Amino acid sequence: MYSLIDLIFTVFTVVSVLLQGYCLQYFLGSFLESRTKSRFHGLYVMAVYGLSRLCIYWLPPTGYESVKTVWKTALSLCMLLVTAMCFYKAFHGVTLFLAAAFRAVADISAFLVLILLDKPVNKLLMVWNLCLEKGIITSEKTFETVINVSVIGNQIFREAALILMLYLSLKGIVRNYREKDYALQRTELLSILTPAVVSLLFCALLRTILFTVEENGVEMVYDKYPLLLVILPAILLLSLLSILYGVKLFQDTVYLNRERSSRIVLEKQIGSMQEHIAEMERVYSGIRSMKHDMKNTLSVVLRLAAKKGESENEELQTYLSELNQTFDSLDFSFKTGNSVIDTLLNMKYHEALRIAPDLQFDVKKLLLPSDLVIRSYDLGVILGNALDNAMEACRKLKEKEPEAKPFIRLSSVRKDNLLIFKIENSFDGTLKRKGQSGLPETDKADKKVHGIGLANIKNTAGNYQGTMDYKIDGRVFILSVMIKNEKHREMTKDYGRLKNDGSTKPPLEISK
Repeated sequence: MYSLIDLIFTVFTVVSVLLQGYCLQYFLGSFLESRTKSRFHGLYVMAVYGLSRLCIYWLPPTGYESVKTVWKTALSLCMLLVTAMCFYKAFHGVTLFLAAAFRAVADISAFLVLILLDKPVNKLLMVWNLCLEKGIITSEKTFETVINVSVIGNQIFREAALILMLYLSLKGIVRNYREKDYALQRTELLSILTPAVVSLLFCALLRTILFTVEENGVEMVYDKYPLLLVILPAILLLSLLSILYGVKLFQDTVYLNRERSSRIVLEKQIGSMQEHIAEMERVYSGIRSMKHDMKNTLSVVLRLAAKKGESENEELQTYLSELNQTFDSLDFSFKTGNSVIDTLLNMKYHEALRIAPDLQFDVKKLLLPSDLVIRSYDLGVILGNALDNAMEACRKLKEKEPEAKPFIRLSSVRKDNLLIFKIENSFDGTLKRKGQSGLPETDKADKKVHGIGLANIKNTAGNYQGTMDYKIDGRVFILSVMIKNEKHREMTKDYGRLKNDGSTKPPLEISK
């Protein structure tokens, strides 16, 4: 029977280790990009982790009774790092944190389950012994069966509790660690690594003191010092919470810093755009005024020249007609009904022609509703950033393929209170995505300044309860932005945050 029990325990151990491997591949896969696209990638990680973990587990000394088991912790940590680097693109600072956090959470879960379930199991065995003494259980065979069932049931419950606690703890880390594409600095790595390392050291210490050798055999340390039955689980729980809270605190700081940096860049973009728009509006306003006055003057001169009907006036009439056509061409090339957007489109159009003289710029289907209440500069942020990205893609395409015919197409559709923009542009077919966000990544050197255009579009759309999405159709990049045609609900709050950040006034509102 004992051999059968040993076999059952061995099976439970193998199953538990494989389930831990499942938790590991879920944990690493939430942060790191797989080296292969195989559907069996997760199974490979489980198998490698399970095999290596079992080898470490069965290496002498077994159990927890020797100080020599500490070296197993270091070996297990190295094994996790090797596994991560073999199966994931993991050569960066966060990998060390992931390995240490996983090992720490696994050890904490194992000790919590061991300590919390040890006493109930012992009490249950004492009950069976009492039943045997009182004659409630009369057969030794029955007693042996009851004991074995209790031990096996305890093993099943313990392994299930271990896996559940491990998975939920890792899920908590994944949920709190939001900025997964953030490149850790040395000090930042130390700040989130410290709780995990301290927890590992405590678990290593616990391995050396948990079991004591007495005259009656091996005993738990809290059997000799009952107060430790409360203190040890409390310390383990606090260690686990410190890992989770450390990650959350760090991510909150990163998120705030990134939002502040992104907002500063966005404010500069908006300020620059507003200056350009204001300047262009003044120029075009002057041109329109001058055109109106000059056309009246030219009309009078043409009528006077025509009345004379002399042949020497033909050359003058031709010249004046050509001059009149020139003034007609000074009007805006694109008209959407919104002066700000018209100015922006015309400005971007002339910029695009400098990039590619043969570029096709189609905005015929870009129509704005007459009852538009969305702030003009918010529309400018969406369309301006989208056009900048499209123009950059066309520039790269033209550099690689001079014979290519680049194009940019803008359109819009209104459905009830929703306004949907679609921006299509040609590109060279090469698109690099960020790991977790999935957004296209800039290939420019300064990624803190460049490459946030789509993020700004997404944030701006979110201010109007909207969304942003993109897809690729061959060598055509299609960006879709959906927003509600309603006032910005967070306008006052945003202005307050800007003032707190040092801004003296909110962004200027440019009227339609």
